[in-house]
Amino acid sequence: MHVRTIASLLLIANLAVAQSASTPQLLGFTAEHTKAELEYEKVFKSAISPEQEKGFHREFTRHPHPAGTVRDKEVADYIAKTWKDQGLEDVVIRQYDVLGSLPKEVVVEMTAPKPYKAGLREAAYDADPDTKNPEVRTAWTSMSASGEVTAPIVYAHSGNPGDYEVLKKNGIDVKGKIVLVRYSNPYSYRGFKALTAQRMGAAGMLVYSDPAEDGYKKGKVFPDGPWGPETHIQRGAITYDFIVPGDPLTPGWASVPGAKRIEKSEAQSLPKIMAVPMSWHDVKPLLENMGGPLAPKDWQGGLPIKYTLGGVGQVHLKVQMDDSVAPYYVVEARIKGSEHPEEWVVLGNHHDAWEFGGVDPSSGTASMMEMTRSLGALLQKGQRPKRTLVFCSWDGEEVGLTGSTEWGEQFEKELKEKAVAYLNVDEATSGRDFHGSAVASLIPEMLELSDSVKDPASGTSLREAWRKTVAREKKEAKEIAPRTDADIVDVRIGSGSDHTVFLNHDGVPVVELQFDGPYGVYHSMYDDFYWINHFGDPGYRYHTVMSQLWGTLALRLADADILPFDFGAYAGKVREFVKEEQEKPDADKNLNVAPLLKALDEFETEGQLLGSAAKKKLASGKLDAEQVQEVNRAIMQVERNWLNPDGIPGRPWFKHTLYAARYTYAHLELPGLTEAVEAKDWATAKQQAAILERAVRNNTQLLHEARARIWY
Repeated sequence: MHVRTIASLLLIANLAVAQSASTPQLLGFTAEHTKAELEYEKVFKSAISPEQEKGFHREFTRHPHPAGTVRDKEVADYIAKTWKDQGLEDVVIRQYDVLGSLPKEVVVEMTAPKPYKAGLREAAYDADPDTKNPEVRTAWTSMSASGEVTAPIVYAHSGNPGDYEVLKKNGIDVKGKIVLVRYSNPYSYRGFKALTAQRMGAAGMLVYSDPAEDGYKKGKVFPDGPWGPETHIQRGAITYDFIVPGDPLTPGWASVPGAKRIEKSEAQSLPKIMAVPMSWHDVKPLLENMGGPLAPKDWQGGLPIKYTLGGVGQVHLKVQMDDSVAPYYVVEARIKGSEHPEEWVVLGNHHDAWEFGGVDPSSGTASMMEMTRSLGALLQKGQRPKRTLVFCSWDGEEVGLTGSTEWGEQFEKELKEKAVAYLNVDEATSGRDFHGSAVASLIPEMLELSDSVKDPASGTSLREAWRKTVAREKKEAKEIAPRTDADIVDVRIGSGSDHTVFLNHDGVPVVELQFDGPYGVYHSMYDDFYWINHFGDPGYRYHTVMSQLWGTLALRLADADILPFDFGAYAGKVREFVKEEQEKPDADKNLNVAPLLKALDEFETEGQLLGSAAKKKLASGKLDAEQVQEVNRAIMQVERNWLNPDGIPGRPWFKHTLYAARYTYAHLELPGLTEAVEAKDWATAKQQAAILERAVRNNTQLLHEARARIWY
């Protein structure tokens, strides 16, 4: 039982007796502890207030607060003070000295065939006073190189490798030229666009939001609707963090004050190309005057003009960045566990924003602060979870996943010893559609969790609303509908947020939670308090649900008698990943995955047997504390065992054999094997399959020994 005050114990015991005998037993809990846990969660959830959510959200959206600015440090100080006031423990602000990236001067102007200078500013609206805030910066791309050039401009569609092949077929070489690319057709991370342009020898890159993707072609625009208005600018970073995330000058180790640093010329993740984000308002005159042949039909965008490939128009591009070393601040707090303080459930959200950050990240930050307020109130009454909850507010996520990466590198040893899971919420809500991602061993826990709260719009369980959302999205994408509820949990985890270091480098199971909706103001000034209150989440109902959901998951992982990981489910998903590689061109003739599949069959069997044994032991209510502790330590080790100390070929920082991300940020399963198969490098593919097989067999043996401990 939890260590609580006598009064708290008696209260929970009395409530548990009054609970219906038909209360379903929670995954990982005995029947007795299930009743106590549900009452604990009930009190926690009932204290979450939409009004408090709104108050926190307003606080975080008062001023622009990009990483490395004075306002960003003020936000960190506010979070630390609030956590202390809420009664959280061990509150500390950790400083990391990293390569900064803020704009000093940015110029984009056409010099021929006619003069035109882009404003690079967003228009203010009377309906939203925050849009008149003079602290809002000009358009800039973090980690852009500094420089100046006047060169022909070429339209390169989405700036992906295939687009440059189209240009070559049209006789256009982009070397020494400035390329103009779109954000999302199809989607790729702007850093991948920059790396591709750099590899092609381009002198600079302009990236803009076309109305076909996030503007008036989608619906009503701000301030009358959720889509991007004419001057909205999607700021962002172009750090090559798909190679090494975090501070480019401290790759693989923490950038604590005084840490060793490499030269900029040695930094793999540091771009060597100038880049500027633009609105379609600023880009339209460039598109109209760039000349050249007509662009392909599928390259035509949402503007009422003929898109051409360019090469005639000349553009002057100048970028001067402040790239001095700057302090970033990670705020950390805890609620120490009553029985297993050495085991951690880590929760995180970042606090830096491109401007106001209404959705990204302030919706998540507000949800976190309201969650901690309720947990802090329970703590003041003597109610603690069994395991330690570690709360982290990251800095510099937008620049290169910086704060979380530095923290994860600094505490790598402790995380590998102590972390049960990392629970990430970046954007809490931009609408009503729930999406949950997790490593496959947490599929059942995610489904059970989604039964614990109601969807505010429909009044049904969140699980039912989630199921309908995924079914609709699959139908729209002309993909296979979910066969079972297990298929609604997204187990294909890419990058682009703070979970990256935990999963890919430290081997910690991760969960991501988010509500989505029409959201056309991403990374712009218009992503603010007004937008959330009119379009994203009027009434803060989904902020409230997120706080409840996030905290409930944390408590269930912190309080479970036997950690609720399902390794049979994990094995099934990994088998799917392997078979996908087996079906790729030439793989059947050059790669034998039969030994790997056989090992996965054995891993699945052991996972199912362990799950069955744990379920029986929990049903009996008779648990030996020492045995259970040994089993839980083994369960925590499984994710670590997927790590390969040598990392994946070409990107050694990424060490997980099952999960990584493509350069586009898209998910990449079995990264070492997949990249080798796609490159038809069969020698490396065989090597990577063998590495996977060894990891699977190690985990099979681990589960076998854990199952033996439950009974003997």
